[in-house]
Amino acid sequence: MDIQVIKNRFGIIGNSPSLNYALQVAAQVANTDLTVLIMGESGVGKEAFSVIIHSLSNRKHNPFIAVNCGAIPEGTIDSELFGHEKGSFTGAVDSRKGYFETVNGGTIFLDEIGELPLGTQARLLRVLEAGEYIRVGSSKVQKTDVRVIAATNKDLLQLVQNGKFREDLYYRLSTVPIRVPALHDRKEDIHLLFRKFAADFADKYKTASVQLDDEAKNLLINYPWPGNVRELKNIAEQISVLSQDKSISARELTKFLQPYSSNRLPVLAHSNGNQQDFSNEREILYKLFFDMKKDVTELKRMFLEVLQNPNIVAQNPALMNELKELKGQDNLQPMLMQPSVQSVPAVPMNNYSMNNDIHEHVEVEESLNIMDKEKELIIKALKKHKGKRKDAALDLGISERTLYRKLKEYDIEE
Repeated sequence: MDIQVIKNRFGIIGNSPSLNYALQVAAQVANTDLTVLIMGESGVGKEAFSVIIHSLSNRKHNPFIAVNCGAIPEGTIDSELFGHEKGSFTGAVDSRKGYFETVNGGTIFLDEIGELPLGTQARLLRVLEAGEYIRVGSSKVQKTDVRVIAATNKDLLQLVQNGKFREDLYYRLSTVPIRVPALHDRKEDIHLLFRKFAADFADKYKTASVQLDDEAKNLLINYPWPGNVRELKNIAEQISVLSQDKSISARELTKFLQPYSSNRLPVLAHSNGNQQDFSNEREILYKLFFDMKKDVTELKRMFLEVLQNPNIVAQNPALMNELKELKGQDNLQPMLMQPSVQSVPAVPMNNYSMNNDIHEHVEVEESLNIMDKEKELIIKALKKHKGKRKDAALDLGISERTLYRKLKEYDIEE
């Protein structure tokens, strides 16, 4: 089928070569039963590609269902996908069909496939290889004929190396990979999409369509769009509703493009001033912990030197300035400039002396264990939100199902 016909039929806007290639692959694979893995950042429209593939396939008149794997708790996801028998677990008052049974003959779209637990991954692999599954609490093997389309915004190969995703399942899912380009890689399409969204919202809210001047267009095109097409659509709606003047300047547009997500963390930098690229928010948190650890260790080292030799401050004014800066107190100098007999208590200096205690304190107190830091963050988030998992998971930037798994992994009592 012609690419332009597909765009018109499914409302796809854009002419970038990377988008056209992704659509071409989707159209070519649609008439087969091959498993497809759709990759791309959050908000690029991966689900739209799954709809295109199903609608152009021989299964188009059969059921289609989209399942967000990251939104289903780990304890119930097997039941959701494969069904369960009555009494198989607490609350299973009746038998229930799973998605692979209800969508038999059709297509199932598994979004956020990287969030699947390893046990569920093994069950899914059996479905893909043999078309077989077993309900939770049953021993009877059942057959299903379902085409699987999966999607992820994560690097599954990295998850494989970390032991969080099965290698055999990865290669089984990625029989035909389709990479949906991010919006910042489709700069020629950004203004086209904005005009389409602005026209749609003008019709929806019965107002005049907003227009961008040349400077505003350049600003729109060069904005990084971390939320991709979803973010662009939200911005277009905000401008359509909130702007009194329908002719938008760059200055007016800037008000809507400023960071507004509470989950965005500050950008860290190397000492040479270049921005450091982190793959996820957790790495940023770890970097912050390490930087804080360095500052605290340096402060302890400096105070240890002063305790061992109080006269060093008089001989080294630069050290006093550093201590003032780190401690934030102007009265350090009078205290540290006193004679050594007054500044250091008359305590016998043996194996249990102050200096030895400080040495041991520096060695033992600081921990570089990433798991300890992660556990500490989870406990703090739960306390902050009074044990509400959903709010705590949102604050941590992870799914509720992932938080549930971490609670079990670290044996955290709520």
